Amino acid sequence: MKRREMLLSTAAAIGLSQFPLGWAGAANQQKRKVLFFTKSAGFEHSSIRRNGDNLSHAEQTLTDMGKDHNFEVNCTKDGRVFDSDLAGYDAIFFYTTGDLTTEGSDKNPPMSADGKKRLFDTIAAGKGFLASHCGADTFHSAGPARERQTDVDPYIAMLGGEFISHGPQQKSRQVIASPKFPGLAGAADGSGTAFKLNDEWYSLKNFAPDLHVILVQDTQGMNGKDYERPPYPATWARRHGKGRVFYTSMGHREDVWTNPKFQQILLGGLAWACGNVDFDVPSNIKEAAPGADVMPPK
Repeated sequence: MKRREMLLSTAAAIGLSQFPLGWAGAANQQKRKVLFFTKSAGFEHSSIRRNGDNLSHAEQTLTDMGKDHNFEVNCTKDGRVFDSDLAGYDAIFFYTTGDLTTEGSDKNPPMSADGKKRLFDTIAAGKGFLASHCGADTFHSAGPARERQTDVDPYIAMLGGEFISHGPQQKSRQVIASPKFPGLAGAADGSGTAFKLNDEWYSLKNFAPDLHVILVQDTQGMNGKDYERPPYPATWARRHGKGRVFYTSMGHREDVWTNPKFQQILLGGLAWACGNVDFDVPSNIKEAAPGADVMPPK
């Protein structure tokens, strides 16, 4: 048995919560397939901006991760993909902005209204859904940005949280609220319960009450009014019907995409979302981030 196959087999046997690698293959060795959707109807991040026909930095990084860990990645900015059969995908991954049913800033074909509903139905039927960073800056709820809404966009209801704003890029502390979630083993700095990373950190709102919080944004000492609030969820998991939803606010910077810690956590989220590993995700938001609904100053 090759070393990589032995490692993956061991990971599946003992569980990702005790294994430092984020990814574990499916028990039946089936190769998973991920749709990576990177349309920008709003601001286009540099990490997913393509140069001609070449994949963007994030797209190429995830594709390479798939080659290393035996999952296939199909990258597209064409919203019409949601009008086609999605049954062949095990998970759908969004790095998107704005109202994706409009052509928007990148001028790529939009998602249809039926395609948007097909997405929700597909996830509810049992597929995985992941979003990184600006996936929360997508399909905004109606109402003031710095106010909490009770009637949120269906996409936000599925995802579990929504972008408000962000301050300057800075190194920030991420507190681990669910250390046994796949990919979190060994993520803490030293022997602590947190780690620091330099990124563009989102201030978020409209959290679903059933969030299983994985990482909490420690706001103490952060620069910018966007973070003048109690700690709040920054990475989480939840169930949407029979589907599995994973979100992390990390992923703005190109060097974050190639950071081993980020990749480990992302691979853990992918393995869980694809159903390769079982992990219960009970609501813990009240314990992990009791002040999550406090808004930053207007």
